[in-house]
Amino acid sequence: MENDAFIAWQFRYSLDAAAAALAALAVFVALDLVRRFPTTTGRTAWGWLCGAALSLGTGLWLVTFITLAGTPLPFPIGYGGWLTAAGWALGVSASAIALPLAFSRAPTAAGRVGAAVLLALGASGSFVVYLLDMRIAPALDWRPALIGAAALGLAALMGACGWLVGAARSHSLVPRAAAAALGGLAIVGAQRVTTLGARVTFDAVSLNHLGLFSDTTLVLLASIGSVALLSVMLLMSVMESRMRVALQGAITRIEQAARIDALTQLPNRSHFDQRLDAAARQSGAERGQMAVLFIGLDNFKPVNDSFGRRVGDLLLQQVAQRLREAVNARGMLARVGGDEFVLLLETDADRSAAAAMAQRLLEVIAEPAEIEGRPVSVTGSIGVVLCARDGSVSGATVQAEAAARYAKRNGGATFAFFEPGMLGDAREHVELLRDLRQAVARNQLELFYQPKVHAPSGEITGAEALLRWHHPQRGMVSPAVFIPLAERHGLIGTLGQWVIDESCRQVRVWRDQGLRMRVAINLSVHQLRQPDLADRIAAALNRHQINPQLLTCEITESVAMEDAEGTRKIFDRLAAVGVHISIDDFGTGYCNFAMLRKLPAEELKIDRSFVLDLETSADARAVVDAVVKLAQALGRKVVAEGVETEGQSQVLRSLGCDVLQGFLFAKPMSAKALALWAMNDVGPRAIDFRASLFQETEPVPLH
Repeated sequence: MENDAFIAWQFRYSLDAAAAALAALAVFVALDLVRRFPTTTGRTAWGWLCGAALSLGTGLWLVTFITLAGTPLPFPIGYGGWLTAAGWALGVSASAIALPLAFSRAPTAAGRVGAAVLLALGASGSFVVYLLDMRIAPALDWRPALIGAAALGLAALMGACGWLVGAARSHSLVPRAAAAALGGLAIVGAQRVTTLGARVTFDAVSLNHLGLFSDTTLVLLASIGSVALLSVMLLMSVMESRMRVALQGAITRIEQAARIDALTQLPNRSHFDQRLDAAARQSGAERGQMAVLFIGLDNFKPVNDSFGRRVGDLLLQQVAQRLREAVNARGMLARVGGDEFVLLLETDADRSAAAAMAQRLLEVIAEPAEIEGRPVSVTGSIGVVLCARDGSVSGATVQAEAAARYAKRNGGATFAFFEPGMLGDAREHVELLRDLRQAVARNQLELFYQPKVHAPSGEITGAEALLRWHHPQRGMVSPAVFIPLAERHGLIGTLGQWVIDESCRQVRVWRDQGLRMRVAINLSVHQLRQPDLADRIAAALNRHQINPQLLTCEITESVAMEDAEGTRKIFDRLAAVGVHISIDDFGTGYCNFAMLRKLPAEELKIDRSFVLDLETSADARAVVDAVVKLAQALGRKVVAEGVETEGQSQVLRSLGCDVLQGFLFAKPMSAKALALWAMNDVGPRAIDFRASLFQETEPVPLH
């Protein structure tokens, strides 16, 4: 008998321990879900609340049947089902009402107390309902004092759970785990005390022992179902937490990208402007003089053109690191343009300190550098402006930039303090940039076309599209002025897209007039960095129903050779569209002949610098001769631009050039003028257009 009693005792407390563990799991899941309620809105917030209420209510339901299964009764028991379902609904509903009171955005002490009381009443009520569903006869002898004590104790302990997690303000696991453990013990204890408050006579029976659920069946179903439900909810909570962390990391990276220059990891212009504005608004004892130093690199563009963008980027990174070390936390250094930096000195920024810093920066910039085995050197031009902390520093950067340009015009490798007379150029620069931003919308841009002549026959076979800007006040603005401006301020993508679309539109107009003119356009390095460049070109061709064979894309040699893998992909995408590809300015940069052989380029375009000296320089003729022979060996055509004299034309023809282009044959002209020349023979020279240009053509469908 004693052994049987011990086994029964051991079984009972094992079930109680299991019930406490499952109750703790239910409380933990509920706390983990409801902590998201105050930080979300709408359906999402109510979704988290419902999940938490479902978890806690189901935990209360589960605890009842497990603990009752360990309560020794002298008769078999069962449950009818409807009251059991009502008890579960009561626990879930009480949880759904109580949890928002305790875990709102701004919970009050009264709200937390009310939540604890409501939750305790709901739990105790559900315990009573489950006992009633057994339908024990004679009726149970209730002890209200014990049931009230169970509810009161549960309310106190649930209030302590809420205090432990700090009203869901802490994301630490430890407070939630401690609260869950306390809550699990409280629920099991309250259920046990409630059961003691219902006395059963020795001759009692359960009228539902043959009902829908026996106690064993319900315990099994409740255990499996509840554990599965709680596990799924906990898994969803963990997955959501990880997704939230990943999202927060992505947001942080995006915010950082908005403030940090990706290449040099220095603050960008936007971040610098914010810091400058904040520094200018400091008051009290910190008022004093600041200095802004605008740093521009001299001769950086030739490095980029000669060795490619990769070498240029590596040089910029090295220069940025040197500048960072030279500044050494004495100010804020930022990158504000392609080869431009700016430094803010907030303390000890008198004229002598600013001059000393400028001289130091010039020295570190001029230090020799070696990039990928190539010796590379640049110098710097620095503009300095001193300004007071009076909140009016909006023009400081512009003034420093104007002083830097003044230093560069005076030979570079020096610095200059800003003077009012320097601002004229800066104001003109700003105004020109403002007008350029509006040039497309105001229809001020136009494409001019310079004919290309087939060298052996002397016939015109195509034209190169060249961008022109008709400024309403300044007249015709040179591309040498506005193209660098567009590249520097991020407008080149917009201009480049306009050129693509306009050239395709014009080719369609000519085709409708009976002229089948092939047009070449220049693609900038900025456009080649756009992953959807080929798609943009294909869309323009499709929009105007143009045969891709009528469009040639010219890409400079330095850009084409700078990134073997990237260039190959770009060329392959363009070739897939069906356009012709030409390598422009050939001979001016580093050429990888193995790579050149693999690129789907159809022609090489000799830079005008070699054509200029053809009549007087044996070296220039040797270079052109070598390029022609290389192209012939690779099956490429050779185009020579910048042909201005008959002597140059004769030399190029004798060396085997395929196509010639230059002022000797025609200056760039409007589309209308070129059409008049082709159709009505009204042109600058008596040159025939190839007969094939007047043949009927059909648009090629693009897929």
